[in-house]
Amino acid sequence: MKPLFKSAAVAAVLFAGAMSPALAAPETFKLDPTHTEVAFSWNHLGYSNPTAKFMNAVGTVTLDEAKPEMSSVEVSFAIAGLNTGYDVFDGHLKGEKFFDAAKYPTATFKSTKVTVTGKDTAKVVGDLTIKGITKPITLSVKLNKIGEHPMAKKKAAGFSATGAILRSEFNMGANVPFVSDEIKLVITAEAQKQ
Repeated sequence: MKPLFKSAAVAAVLFAGAMSPALAAPETFKLDPTHTEVAFSWNHLGYSNPTAKFMNAVGTVTLDEAKPEMSSVEVSFAIAGLNTGYDVFDGHLKGEKFFDAAKYPTATFKSTKVTVTGKDTAKVVGDLTIKGITKPITLSVKLNKIGEHPMAKKKAAGFSATGAILRSEFNMGANVPFVSDEIKLVITAEAQKQ
């Protein structure tokens, strides 16, 4: 092979390797708390399904587009940010029978395993800690969109997730079974690349 063609061939191989998704490095995204919501709902005596939410989640998502199963997420949220839309009830849920915010001011979630289930979906298993008690939970996650944010002018990713927990497992079992033990989770999150 002539030197010129040999150099060109080597350059082509190196360029292809650099552009290969398999070699793309994982990227870290920071949650945008103004566009991230952790909502939860329960059944009340069979009559209604009230909802409350946390709007103050902070954390990071490490996204590996080439190997999504290597991605991870770590989130925390202050119990003080709980919002039902009714101050008196907020105080009730933050009290000792439930979240006990004075003693346990923060809840956390840290993923331990990601299993890809489709083109833009995955099961994310992780450790949820509430009131100092840690239990594994599984979230069904959908990647809504990834690309340059038109306003922030940086790469962003958006996700939706659903799951469920038993509140009694976190020492919040007051009024079960009149008020459901199962708590349904609905999460929407937006994060920007750091």
